[in-house]
Amino acid sequence: MQLGRSIPADARSLVIRKRSLPLMTPLINWRKGTHHKMRAVIQRVSEASVSVDGKAVGSIGKGLMVLLGVASDDTEDDAGAIADKIATLRCFPDDAGNYEHSVHEVGGCVLVISQFTLLGDCRKGRRPSFSSAARPELATALYEKVLELLHAHALHVEQGQFGAHMDVSLVNDGPVTLMLDSKRTF
Repeated sequence: MQLGRSIPADARSLVIRKRSLPLMTPLINWRKGTHHKMRAVIQRVSEASVSVDGKAVGSIGKGLMVLLGVASDDTEDDAGAIADKIATLRCFPDDAGNYEHSVHEVGGCVLVISQFTLLGDCRKGRRPSFSSAARPELATALYEKVLELLHAHALHVEQGQFGAHMDVSLVNDGPVTLMLDSKRTF
């Protein structure tokens, strides 16, 4: 308290507004459970496939393998944001090695696999909580919306089987692995 009194009132409010609030607000919202968002882990691959019960249900050559997690408060806007980012993300190199090309520009494909465990919260205890993951009805609808929007970007899209136990195989090219979320917090 004594330190706070020695700082002029104008300076104290400046410190609170400029330093404390921007850093603390996301943490506070996250703890209250209001900071959910659709998440995607994107891996640039030379090949990837997914099978259910030993039967291949989707496979691609060069392109992106996307693990997609839908949060309980996601909307079609979140699906649109994720799909647009996946379709236009420049993560393929040009001749100089710079990331200048999107999956569409290199003639690649996209394999999208639903994965609610991306919403797992491991901060407390030893068992992850999936309370922020969407219920299957909402998750299915938004997963299918992402697929539809990727098709609208003229991409060849393969998919896993929603809700099934899947075996995923891939050859990560680079390796390049990127994380996205629909609220752009990372």
